[in-house]
Order: sequence, then C-alpha cells, then structure tokens
Amino acid sequence: MMSIKAFTLVSAVERELLMGDKERVNIECVECCGRDLYVGTNDCFVYHFLLEERPVPAGPATFTATKQLQRHLGFKKPVNELRAASALNRLLVLCDNSISLVNMLNLEPVPSGARIKGAATFALNENPVSGDPFCVEVCIISVKRRTIQMFLVYEDRVQIVKEVSTAEQPLAVAVDGHFLCLALTTQYIIHNYSTGVSQDLFPYCSEERPPIVKRIGRQEFLLAGPGGLGMFATVAGISQRAPVHWSENVIGAAVSFPYVIALDDEFITVHSMLDQQQKQTLPFKEGHILQDFEGRVIVATSKGVYILVPLPLEKQIQDLLASRRVEEALVLAKGARRNIPKEKFQVMYRRILQQAGFIQFAQLQFLEAKELFRSGQLDVRELISLYPFLLPTSSSFTRSHPPLHEYADLNQLTQGDQEKMAKCKRFLMSYLNEVRSTEVANGYKEDIDTALLKLYAEADHDSLLDLLVTENFCLLTDSAAWLEKHKKYFALGLLYHYNNQDAAAVQLWVNIVNGDVQDSTRSDLYEYIVDFLTYCLDEELVWAYADWVLQKSEEVGVQVFTKRPLDEQQKNSFNPDDIIHCLKKYPKALVKYLEHLVIDKRLQKEEYHTHLAVLYLEEVLLQRASASGKGAEATETQAKLRRLLQKSDLYRVHFLLERLQGAGLPMESAILHGKLGEHEKALHILVHELQDFSAAEDYCLWCSEGRDPPHRQQLFHTLLAIYLHAGPTAHELAVAAVDLLNRHATEFDAAQVLQMLPDTWSVQLLCPFLMGAMRDSIHARRTVQVALGLARSENLIYTYDKTGIAGRGTADARGSSRENGDGT
Repeated sequence: MMSIKAFTLVSAVERELLMGDKERVNIECVECCGRDLYVGTNDCFVYHFLLEERPVPAGPATFTATKQLQRHLGFKKPVNELRAASALNRLLVLCDNSISLVNMLNLEPVPSGARIKGAATFALNENPVSGDPFCVEVCIISVKRRTIQMFLVYEDRVQIVKEVSTAEQPLAVAVDGHFLCLALTTQYIIHNYSTGVSQDLFPYCSEERPPIVKRIGRQEFLLAGPGGLGMFATVAGISQRAPVHWSENVIGAAVSFPYVIALDDEFITVHSMLDQQQKQTLPFKEGHILQDFEGRVIVATSKGVYILVPLPLEKQIQDLLASRRVEEALVLAKGARRNIPKEKFQVMYRRILQQAGFIQFAQLQFLEAKELFRSGQLDVRELISLYPFLLPTSSSFTRSHPPLHEYADLNQLTQGDQEKMAKCKRFLMSYLNEVRSTEVANGYKEDIDTALLKLYAEADHDSLLDLLVTENFCLLTDSAAWLEKHKKYFALGLLYHYNNQDAAAVQLWVNIVNGDVQDSTRSDLYEYIVDFLTYCLDEELVWAYADWVLQKSEEVGVQVFTKRPLDEQQKNSFNPDDIIHCLKKYPKALVKYLEHLVIDKRLQKEEYHTHLAVLYLEEVLLQRASASGKGAEATETQAKLRRLLQKSDLYRVHFLLERLQGAGLPMESAILHGKLGEHEKALHILVHELQDFSAAEDYCLWCSEGRDPPHRQQLFHTLLAIYLHAGPTAHELAVAAVDLLNRHATEFDAAQVLQMLPDTWSVQLLCPFLMGAMRDSIHARRTVQVALGLARSENLIYTYDKTGIAGRGTADARGSSRENGDGT
C-alpha cells in the first residue's frame, strides 16, 4: 500500500462546548447544512452550531464552532437521526420512532405538530420525482414488519404516498428517484417502488455486522459487501466500478470524490475510487459516525465532532509526483476532471503530464516519457534546456515557473554517469527528430534544429548530413562554431551551402582535400566538389576553382563543364570558347571537353571538329613515336580519330591531309580522300598500301551511307576495277574480287560486271554472284510487274467511277426533260 495525505482530521466541536461536565451525554447523530451544524444526543437534546472555516495558507483549514442554541425535544429517548430540508427551513428529527419537523433556526416544532410515526430509520430522496419544490420525499423503514413507506413532507404537514412490502425485514435504505436500495436481513436488493420490480444484488449476513447503504451519486450506491469489500451498484443492478477493500469491521462509509472513506473501531481509511487502492490511514478510536454533507466529511465519537479536511487535489497530485508515483498521480488527475472547470483542468493536466514525463525521463523510462511529453504538449525547449549548451545563445527561452522538475541540468540528473548521459542524449536525438516536423516545433524550429545538429555532431551521427542537406532551421553562428569545435568540416560546408555561402563551403572542402584540415567524412570529397561545382549556378565560383579541380585530375575535373545540367547548358551561361581557352593547359581535359561538344552536344562548328581531329592526330603520332608499348591506347585513340573522320563532315579536310603527309597513317588518308570524293585514291591506298580488303569493302559501305543506290554501285565497281588490274599480287586481288562479288552481288550491275571479268573465270567460281544477281533481277522484274498491275487496276477503277458519274448525269438530265414536258 502506497500512502498519500488526502485528508487532515481537524476538530469542529470540542467536548466541553457540547456537554460541559456531563459525563453521560453522548453524541448520537450529526447533520450539516452549509455552515449550520446540528448534533443530536442521547439525552434528547438537539444542538445548533455555526461553523466558521478559517483557511491556513501553509496547511489545512481550521474550524471554529459557535453554539447558537440547544433544545430538548421533550422525550426521554435519544435523538437517533437528523436530516436538514433547507428548502423548507425544516430539520427532520427521528426520536422514539417518530420523525418531528422543527424550525432550522430556533429548533421549535412546527405549530401543526405534523410528524411521521412508526419510523425505525429514514432517508431523503435526493433525486425527487414529485417535481414539487416545496416538499421533500422521505422514505422510512416502518416499525411494522417488512414495510417501507414513502412520504411527502411539507413545511407543516406530511403525506404518505406509497407503502411497499418486502420479503425480509429491511435494515437500511437509500433512495434515488423511484429506486430503493435496501439492505434486508440476508441480502441487498434494488426495488423500483413505482413498478414494483425488485432485483437481487448479492447476499449479506446482517447478524455478523450492520449493513451500509449509501447513495454516492445519481443512480449509484455504495454497499458494505461480504469479505470486507465496499461494493458499488447502480439502479440497474450492475457495478460500474471495481470494489474497494476495507476493514471487515466497517461501521460507516462516506464518499468525497475520488475517495471512499471508511470508519471502523480504530481507524479512518481512505480508498481511491479510481484505482481501488488504500491511500491513507488515520487513527481514530471510538468513532461511530461517518457522513458526508455536500462534500464535507464529518466524523464523530460519542464526545466530539471532527471534520476531514481534504487537501487540494493539485497538492495531492504534486505529492504523488514528488514521490515518483506517476501512475497514481495521473489516475488522480484524470479523476479530478469532474470537479474542476474544463479550461483550468486542461492547463493543470497538461502540466501534470509534463511533470510526469520528466520523472519518467529521470528514471530513463524514455518511451513513457516521450508519450507524456507529447500528451502534455511540452515545450520541447524545457527538455533541451537540461542539456548544457544545446540551446542557441540567441534563444529567449526561460524555464517554466514553477519548475517542471528539480534538475539543474543533465549532469545533476545523471550524477555524472556517462552511460546514462549517453542514453539521455540518444533519446533527445530521437525525440527531436520526431517532433521537428510536427506542430510541437512551431515557433521555435531554430532552437530544435540547432540542438539536434549539436547532438548529431557530438555523437558523430550519420543523420548530421541528412539534416543539413534537407530543409532545416539551424542557426548559422551557433551551428558553425559547434561543428568547427567537433571538427565536422564537411558538415560545416553543407551548413554554409544551405545558408547560400557556397564560396565558404567550397573553400572549406578544398582545405580538407588539400590536407589543411582533417575530416574523413567523405573519402570521395574531391569528386563531391567536382559534382557540386557542376551543378553550381555561380559562374565566378566555378571559374575560381576550375584550375584546382583540373590540376587534381583532368579527366574528372573537366566534368564541371561537360556534365552541367541540360537546362543550364541551354542558357549558354558558359561560353565554349572561354572553356577551351582555359583547358589549353590541360590536354586530356581539352580532348574530353571537345568530345563533349562534338559527340555529345553535336555542335556543328568546324573549329571544334577540326580541333578535336588535330588533338586525336597529335596523340596518335605521339603514341606511335613512343617506344613504351602503348599499343592498346594508341589503337583506342586511333579508332576515335577514324570514327570522327568518317562521321563528321565539318572539319577542314585539306588541312588534315597536309598534317597526315609522311605520318604513316594510310587508313586516315584514305578516309580524308573519300571526304574529298577521291574514292579511287582512297581505295587504292586501302587495297595496295594496306592490302586491307575488308576495310576497302567497309569504305564502300560507309561512303555510300545515306546516298542513292547508283552511288554505292559506282563505289563497288571502282573497287572491283582496282581488284581486276594485274599487279604483283594479282592472285590475292582476284580472290578478293571473287569474294567481293559473291558477298555483295546485289550491289553490282551484273551485265557490266560480266564484261569486266576475265574469260578464264568459271561459272562455278562466280555461282553465288550469279545466283544473287539473277535473284535480284527476277525480284526487280516482278516488282515492276506488280507495280504495273496495281497501276492498271487503279486506272480501271478510276475509269469505272468516271463512267458511272457520267451515266448518272445523263439520266438526271432525261428525267428533268420529262418533267418539263409534263408541265407543258
């Protein structure tokens, strides 16, 4: 059992004030209505006191009772019960089985002498059904066996309205509307006296202890159940609350929400209706009366009257939080909702949630703390402020007052435990990352993102870069100093870039690559800088670092010009001539850039094409002159040169031919002669100098690409004529001629070829050629026949259509003539 101080017991009426030195006078009953306190004694006296409550700032209120008057009722019996009916200014007094009506102020009986006779006990209906504001409804247990009676009581008269018989003798009763909650001899029941329907609740042995029936709210009752249980029951016969465990010797009970208070021979115990736990125990011997009157709980012994003064719920909640009893505090706070105005409750409850969150946080219960912080709408800066130096120096934040927790900072909270401190920092990283894009961050995103950056940098966390390359609100001054302190220079460059300080960013990254500062965040930082400059819109910045990137690597550095975005290229923000001028010191980069202009962008400018061809040629000549055996590289460059010479029509052919003289590059010379239309020279070089018959055939193909068939046929006939000229390699040329004919039969005029061929060649040798030529001839003839047939058909259709139109016109004319004749 976890205790809490929910009530303080204070004296209301001292023994001397009540009975002086009369030893035999005992208190039998009490009633309280506002400031009026009534006490009934065993010697048939009723005392009227006026209660004065005096608040004490640092403690519970005190009460002073001033005796107004006392009156003897004229019997020799004790006053058993008192009930105030303030609407009638009447006090109902049960004495000697009779309920009398007396004036609340002077305690005089009503002149009419109206009373209810034969009552063992009675209860007022606090949820009346009569609808008459000038009467109260009273239910009595009659001295007649097994009988309940309902009365209407007015200022000076009473009226019986209902009599109900019960199966067993009733011992206690409480009323709500038409419902009676009755304690019979062996069980509790709910009885609707309007319909006569009864419902059993649960058994109870009245011989072991007296029953308790207490109305605690609309249509709900508290009952003393078996086994020391305080049971709740509604008029529907069900329980909507779990029972509370109290003493088996309970003699009285009361409710002061959210508590049930029980009285036994030695103690007053306080139980929560919210979690059913016993919260407080107050020693109180010889008590025999416990009742609640409109929120005021009064207990009495036979000699004195006391009041249980509740501590304010907020004070109780704060006491629970101070004891780290978070769950109980939250349960109590939720239960307090019904007693506090909505707006005030919301403010109070949010603060309690925040306090509870810090308690859980201090205990490293981070999941629970996070949920409480969220529910309580915590200003996250309250949490950040626990961590030294995380809030920006420019932040205007001040902690809540009164404070939400007792900690100066994280060092005090963790008592210097580095492991706990690391866990707390990991939690804050996670929490800030979650809330930074939610409404929680509104108004102080700079504080959150700056704190998050500092945490990431200190922990060398991968998310630091993610934070800086996406939308963020990190304050530059604070963040830059922190990143520099933790040697996060690459991240600092990203911060500069995000704040439109690209020059500072690039310079910092260049310093890292040059080794002036140390930061191993990116092993490919040079490539990153090149990529950054490639997409940079600041021309001056690109030019400023162009030499640096090219000096590091010509092939990679040139990408700042060759890989610029297409939309920027279309703006022509970088003049190619300026770039070429810059790249003159970097031949490899210059080749790459000219390839970009000529091949990738397909710029139709003679200067670029010629320049690239010359660079290729110089590289080929250099490689050929080198004795270091770079055959593969020479072949690759030479292949690029040949491809350019073949595909481009823009370079200066004569200029290149002059450069090729004596260079020993026959293939390139042949291509250039071809560009000049000197096909015979070109083919002569390929056949006689290179003896590369395959290249000669390829030459015919690429030279005639996109040209009409007669041009291609002419090229192949020229090559065939060269093959057929006798020479030192006549046999090889004859074989090449046969292969040429057999492979490209369709490219030749068969009749002309047959006239050119030597008479000594056999038909079998030329069989593939002849078959191909025949097939091509037949195909051509049939194609012509088909075309002719289609033309004739189209002509026939046209003639038919024309004849039909003429016929319809003649018929129409005749019909018109007949109509005119009829008219005549």
